[in-house]
Amino acid sequence: MKLIYKNVDKDGTGSVTLMPEESEDMWHAFNLISEGDSVRASTIRKVQNESSTGSSTSSRVRTTLTISVETIDFDTQACMLRLKGRNIEENQYVKMGAYHTLDLEVNRKFSLCKPEWDSVALERVDLACDPTQNADVAAVIMQEGLAHICLITASMTLVRAKIDQVIPRKRKGNIKQHEKGLQKFYDNVMQGILRHVNFDIVKCVLIASPGFVRDQFHEFMMQEAVKTDNKLLLDNKSKFLLIHASSGFKHSLREVLMDPAVTAKMADTKALGEVKALETFYTTLQTEPAKAFY
Repeated sequence: MKLIYKNVDKDGTGSVTLMPEESEDMWHAFNLISEGDSVRASTIRKVQNESSTGSSTSSRVRTTLTISVETIDFDTQACMLRLKGRNIEENQYVKMGAYHTLDLEVNRKFSLCKPEWDSVALERVDLACDPTQNADVAAVIMQEGLAHICLITASMTLVRAKIDQVIPRKRKGNIKQHEKGLQKFYDNVMQGILRHVNFDIVKCVLIASPGFVRDQFHEFMMQEAVKTDNKLLLDNKSKFLLIHASSGFKHSLREVLMDPAVTAKMADTKALGEVKALETFYTTLQTEPAKAFY
């Protein structure tokens, strides 16, 4: 998140202008904006024009509106924030008090004004704009024919790639097609890791699967790295951690993160704090349900 402008007085009044630069920034914006806040952003409005002859035409114009937020909807798939509210500033296309929905997207700035900025909201702005707050844990959750490549940040888990491939079954006396399909699948997963994992930032890469899939994939990847002299994989070999998972679906990531071996490996990563908080919550929910709320 890029901080463009900030003016918050000691009494808590003021505004900030922010520019979301990646998907996680939209999650920060969702937690930052509350009902009753004023948000100013560029938007498109359908306008009806009536000519002197009485005929009317409609056109879509881009304008800048300021609305008082009434409802907030976060689209996790598109990483878009939809804010619905009434227009509170004079505009040539939109009447005062008219309803409009603002779509907040990546690389599109917006201004946020709160009646009172509390310490939690200001801390959220500082956290979102801290350049060191990047994903320092990656995870590959896989089974034969299916893999999810995820980046785990201090706030959320981002699925960067899904590899879904049909692998031919083993046939009696002929397993070549099965092995060929498996090799292609492993190669696609390896290419996904190289494309989406920044080893300069990531401190730990979890490879989780049921059975021996993780071991076979790791062996394949290291053999390919030696063959092609891929120094990126060879130099970061120690960052890979093989762990058991019940399936290759992304919901298995929760059980992986709870594993003590993973917790020890992630000791100096930002995501560990979130994992511990979640574990404490579930423990409290089981032992003292009256104290846990969600």
